[in-house]
Amino acid sequence: MASALAAGGCVFCGIVSGVVPARVVSKTPLSMAFLDAFPVARGHVLVVPRAHRERVQDLAGGENADLFGLAGRLAARTDGAGGGATLIAVHNGRQSGQEVPHVHVHLIPRREGDGAGPVHSMFRKGGDLGPDDEVYDMLRDGGSGSGRPGGP
Repeated sequence: MASALAAGGCVFCGIVSGVVPARVVSKTPLSMAFLDAFPVARGHVLVVPRAHRERVQDLAGGENADLFGLAGRLAARTDGAGGGATLIAVHNGRQSGQEVPHVHVHLIPRREGDGAGPVHSMFRKGGDLGPDDEVYDMLRDGGSGSGRPGGP
């Protein structure tokens, strides 16, 4: 495993290929789900596309549907591993907190009193975050931008 990673390999590609061991919970032709090696909660699962894709927008249509379809089917199981709820999260790009540059969906079982909060608790509010016409126009269908601030 160490040699594959030292050569610049992706740990999730290593898991998909069988080089890196993992506790696989489900597979489809395009996606795979396994227990997180560093879980933040009991039953923490990662769902990845089998093909190496760094960001959600790099997924082909079939890959996208398969990945999120598998995540949705497994959410019922992770609900059962926790307190009846699952946090479903994707970090999309390094600046968002993505640590492995391969798309992965976190399924994290949640229970009351687990110490984690809602998504808004992750951010410190800074400045006026009220209505923003410029970003609205950039993000909306038919708007001026590509959805990425600062460029097309």
